[in-house]
Amino acid sequence: MYRPSLIIIAFFSFLFLSGQQKPMGNDSTLIQLNEVVLSAKVIFGSKFVAKNRTGSSYYLSPEEIKKFNYTDVNRTLRAVPGVNIYEEDGFGLRPNISLRGTSPERSSKITLMEDGVLIAPAPYSAPSAYYFPTIARMQAVEILKGSSQVQFGPYTTGGAINMISTEVPDNFGIFLNSSYGSFQSGRIHAQLGDSRKNFGYSVEYLNYNSNGFKNLENGDNTGFDKNDLVAKFKINTNPEAMVGQEFEVKLQYSDETSNETYLGLTQEDFDADPFRRYAGSQNDQMNAEHFQLMGTHALKFSDQFRITTIGYYNDFSRNWYKVDYVTIDGERQGIGNIFGAPNEFASYIDLVKGSINSGANDLLNARNNNRDYLSTGVQTKLDYHWSGENTYHDLEIGLRYHYDEEDRFQWIDDYAMVNGDMQLVNPGVPGTNANRVSSAKAFASYAMYKLKIKDLTLTPGLRYENIALERLNYGTNDVERTGSDLSERQNKVDVFIPGIGFNYNFNDLSVFGGVHKGFSPPSNQPGENPEESVNYELGSRFSFAGISGELVGFYNDYSNLLGSDLAATGGTGSLDQFNAGEVRVQGIELLLNYNFLENNEDLQLPFTFGYTLTDTEFLNSFGSENDIWGEVSSGDEMPYISKHQFNATLSLEHQNFELNVSGRYNGAFRTMAGNGPIPANEKVNSNFILDLGGRYRFNDHLAVTANAINLLDEKYAVARVPAGLRPGHPFGVYAGIELRY
Repeated sequence: MYRPSLIIIAFFSFLFLSGQQKPMGNDSTLIQLNEVVLSAKVIFGSKFVAKNRTGSSYYLSPEEIKKFNYTDVNRTLRAVPGVNIYEEDGFGLRPNISLRGTSPERSSKITLMEDGVLIAPAPYSAPSAYYFPTIARMQAVEILKGSSQVQFGPYTTGGAINMISTEVPDNFGIFLNSSYGSFQSGRIHAQLGDSRKNFGYSVEYLNYNSNGFKNLENGDNTGFDKNDLVAKFKINTNPEAMVGQEFEVKLQYSDETSNETYLGLTQEDFDADPFRRYAGSQNDQMNAEHFQLMGTHALKFSDQFRITTIGYYNDFSRNWYKVDYVTIDGERQGIGNIFGAPNEFASYIDLVKGSINSGANDLLNARNNNRDYLSTGVQTKLDYHWSGENTYHDLEIGLRYHYDEEDRFQWIDDYAMVNGDMQLVNPGVPGTNANRVSSAKAFASYAMYKLKIKDLTLTPGLRYENIALERLNYGTNDVERTGSDLSERQNKVDVFIPGIGFNYNFNDLSVFGGVHKGFSPPSNQPGENPEESVNYELGSRFSFAGISGELVGFYNDYSNLLGSDLAATGGTGSLDQFNAGEVRVQGIELLLNYNFLENNEDLQLPFTFGYTLTDTEFLNSFGSENDIWGEVSSGDEMPYISKHQFNATLSLEHQNFELNVSGRYNGAFRTMAGNGPIPANEKVNSNFILDLGGRYRFNDHLAVTANAINLLDEKYAVARVPAGLRPGHPFGVYAGIELRY
């Protein structure tokens, strides 16, 4: 294991060697800390600010997002050190994202935002991200890790991701992007917008769809179809107004139909054909709708003082209809158990495959995972800054009142398997499988003070969260919700979350770091404690000999890690959490940038390399509920986290064209806690995936695009949970056209 002392020694050795380099003059990639008051909808707003934050951060610019024309957020984020992802469906519909070793399941342990507003379906009461904003319509993505995270919560351990939707343009413009390619995959993305002196608007539409790359024997579609519509309208006072004001309304609607399943493959079947889908998954389908209403009001009293208030309303409904259980001779087993021990449950798997017909008491049990989510609230940010002689001061205060809920009203349908076709035999009664409402009321506030004295910047801060969690379980015998069999439970949390960061600038080198408290809310189980940790980081941004980059060491000391009972990771799907005790997560993040043709007037050849080492260790022994992590012993590694990963991107850029190639290595990871060599039945092997993207511009108005995914056509598994192996995206080629006016 890499002890903290070794990380610190390696880090300071690097600083010493870097300091011996002859200064190369002021490099634009390392700029002195600026004094800019940012919009409440962004964390950084630009690479300029991100590179000077008193904490590790990354800003994915519009240019970076467009390089490969991705619709998959997994592929977009893979270039960022410290981001650990395991895929699920190959299209990025429901990502599993970890920042610095947080549990990645459904991205539920990081603060997810769109335009500065919490965007998970129910961020406090049910944060699992079954809804995730479409990356293809985003203008930029901001990733904050490490210290000074008191501004963004409630999840402060690993960090925050903020997706910035397309802004209202400064001038009249029309944009159209359309592409088509492998697996009958298509995309159309259009935007129209304009701004006048006191009014601006933007209307945007995105559809992307595919027939899917997996194969059912009956030839049914295994793909998806997703629509996204966003409209923004803003009004503002004249620039010369004594008190400047701006009000923007944002409306967003999306719907999705995806023929996705939790059923994977046995190892034997995966080796024979990784893109096979079993007959038992032929009716599995997710149907979802999301609606957002957001109003933002900004008051600018002066260049030094402004207040921004945002009111938001997010409504998300989904029904993921999928086989969750199999019954043989009247004995029912969950699909996670079946595929965890395929030899023991061979007859169950035969029924799932459709290789045998149902007997009198043999059934496939399909659950209507019907849930409605609500997330609403109002938040205010006050920013006041002033300057003294050789000093700069900024005080930021934020307040938020938030309410969210998850309403489960579920039932199970029973099917017989007849000659490879599923036939409905017992339709279920809605509400007889799950019939409960979980909710949360939360008040959050923070204060952060930024003090800059010459080249030193300090950012102490304090966050406060007051959370009341509740669950009303009406019971499966009271589908009318009369309250005749009602059970209630509550849990409350009251916590202060401190943090402090620093940054010191030299000519071509800066040193930054800090310490902050990590926090994740518990569930509504009475007496359950929140997840807590103390997190440290020490890093440097540097520029010498044409190479710029960042090196960071981090150490997260958990006093109480929480695991979650998610169906996505082989659990029951109750969302109940359980204590996992003390854990240490530490690692190194490295980012390097170099332009091989920096002095060439016609061509540029930038190269970017990112590497992440994530080392995890449980410090106590326990048995996790429902075998989600298995039997855990002190010294075991956490599951679902790759120890090593790297990404390299090389681009050839010209005024008229660009060609981009990206290679990603994702190290092997285990699906159960353990140490030493990973057992074959608990291992997801490493993979190396090469992608290609290109664009040719005929003029300012017309361009053609092309990209290839998995250029080497590597056959690889992305997950072994919840029920068998699932493949990554195979080789695919896509071409399109862009029109701008």
